[in-house]
This record gives sequence, structure tokens and C-alpha cells, in this order.
Amino acid sequence: MAKRDYYEILAVERNASEQDLKSAFRKLAKDHHPDRNPGDKDAEQKFKELNEAYEVLKDPQKRAAYDRFGHAAFEGGMGGRGAGGAGFGPDFASSMSDIFDDLFGEFMGGRRGAGGPQRRSGRERGADLRYNMEITLNDAFAGKTAQVRVPTSVTCETCAGSGAKAGTKPATCATCGGMGKVRASQGFFTIERTCPTCQGRGETIADPCSACNGAGRMVKERTLSVNIPAGVEDGTRIRLSGEGEAGLRGGPAGDLYIFLSIQPHEYFQRDGADVFCRVPISMTTAALGGQIDVPTLDGTVSRVKVPDGTETGKQFRLKGKGMPVLRSTTAGDLYIQVDVETPKNLTRKQRELLEEFEKLSRKETSPESTGFFARMKDLFGGDS
Repeated sequence: MAKRDYYEILAVERNASEQDLKSAFRKLAKDHHPDRNPGDKDAEQKFKELNEAYEVLKDPQKRAAYDRFGHAAFEGGMGGRGAGGAGFGPDFASSMSDIFDDLFGEFMGGRRGAGGPQRRSGRERGADLRYNMEITLNDAFAGKTAQVRVPTSVTCETCAGSGAKAGTKPATCATCGGMGKVRASQGFFTIERTCPTCQGRGETIADPCSACNGAGRMVKERTLSVNIPAGVEDGTRIRLSGEGEAGLRGGPAGDLYIFLSIQPHEYFQRDGADVFCRVPISMTTAALGGQIDVPTLDGTVSRVKVPDGTETGKQFRLKGKGMPVLRSTTAGDLYIQVDVETPKNLTRKQRELLEEFEKLSRKETSPESTGFFARMKDLFGGDS
């Protein structure tokens, strides 16, 4: 019986790329795998054909020979173990191990480079750390350098992070050969699991360091300086590279992240780069006009002119007196919002003066209230 064309078996064009071949084989091998089709001789035969075809076409030299001579290139011993000898014996299991390692190894941590399986070094990167810092609005305005005390794992000074006793060093794990994983063939598949001897590190320590018990690091509290730039906002994250937890057995350290939160201010409220401040003023200042002195975040005092007839809610803008914009030379504005205060605890003389003022008042002095009650009278009728 004539053999089917390998490209036809994989359902690809003759100019298919290596990736196209792999994708086609992956899909068809899953569909016709014997485990998915128990007792199905037809599926078993198709699976054997797929394996045979892919074994040839995935190899550039074999593929070139097949493209030129067809199946004859592998007859009469030309193909060695190659395509013609594919079956469900030991050679087939070995072949399938290579294929599934090639297809699925990357999902199992078994990526292979040109030089074969990569060895593990046993050195692992340390964890990142988080530190929550609360600052004042004035700190955020001016910026500051803060000192923080962080309990963390640091490299063991006795063994310099190796985990081994002074004068010794870790040895390559004899069980996994330094890969950190061991493999076992089961039928058509290769099962990969963490090496039980070295726990995936690829190294073993016969005589561990007494100071760190072989970990290569120990807990210690450190004092670090943190530069807080002017203009930071609530929730800003500052990264200190390499200031996190020390790596395992000499591995690189993680990073330390400082998360900033800004305390509420007694007088100022922030909105981005702009700052708002509510300032109460007396009724006479609002009515007659005048000047008020207001504080700013830079510690100076700014004088604001209040025109006569100012009402509650009126805002005055002080340009450039707000928060600095991070990594910029510009700044936001400060908005002064006045709140006219009603006099309380009047003396008899003050009350008499206000009553006299009320008698002398004309419609022009309180146009809004006068107009409001006039409209109410027209709407509902009757005397106001």
C-alpha cells in the first residue's frame, strides 16, 4: 500500500513554515491521540502517520531529502531510525517524548535553547516589599527626604549569600544534574516534576552556613532614605530598586515600593495642582470692602482685596500659589473662597445701630431679597 504524502497527512502546504507544521501537528495529534480514542484502530493508525510525517518534516535536512526524493529518501536504511520505523515500541516512545517536549515543554518550565536543557542556578530573586508612608500636605508641597526603618531579609554576611559554610560552596544536585526538575517516561508521555532532592534549586549544600541555616539571608532592620519630590499626589508610588528582600542564596534583591498617603489639612483642600481655602470674613468687610491677609502653603502671607458688596461663595484666585506640578517648573493656583459671617452676641448699642440701618435701607442695598419677596407676593397674593 502506497504511503500518503506527509504534507497531506498534516494538512499543510508544501511551503508551510516550521511554526505551521508544529501547529498542525499539535491540533491533529490531540484529536487522534489513542488516549482520546481507546480501541479505535483507525485513530491509532492516523496518529502513527502524523508522528511519522512530523518526525520527517520538522527536521530541515530530512524535509529537504523528502522534498527531493519523496518516501524513497528513507527506504533501504536511508532514514536510519526515521519515519519508516515509527511504531509503538521503545523507539516510538522516545520519539514521542522528544515531540511532546518540543511542543509542550515551554508550559512545564522546560524551555530548551541551542545547547539543550537549561540548568537552574538555585539563586532566586527576592520578594518586593511595600511600605506605607503618610505625609502632610506641606511635605507634598515642598518635598522632603524621609528616613524609613524597614525590617527585611538581607544577604548573610557570613556566607556572602551562598548558604554554604565558609570555605565550602554548593554542589550541583546529583539527582537532577542542576536542572531542578526530574523527568519520568510513562507510556507516550514524559512527566516532569520538581526535583525532590534539591527542591527545584539545582544545588545542594552538604555543610550549611550556621548563621543563616543555609538560606543565604537573614532578617534585619534597615534604615533607608526616601526622596519625596515636590508635587506628589495621594497614592503616589516610589520605587527603590534593589532595596527589597534579599534573593535566596545570592540571588538579586527585590524592590521596595513606598506608597504615599497625604493627611487632610486643616485649612487647605487640594484638587490636582490647585488648592482651595475657605476664609470667613465679617459682614462689614463684605459690605464695605477691604483687605484680608491669607496664608499660603509656601509659608508666606498674601493680601487679597475684597470689593464692597462681596457675597458668600465669592472666589479670589492667587495665580501660581497652588501645588507644584511634579517634574515641572509650573504650579497650580490658590483659590480663596470667602464666607460672610453673620454677627453674633450683639451688644445693645450694636443692635440699635443695625436696627437703625434696617430702617434706612433701600431696595438697592438688598436687591436679591427685595426682589424675591416681591415675586412671592405676586405669585401667592396678599401682604408681605
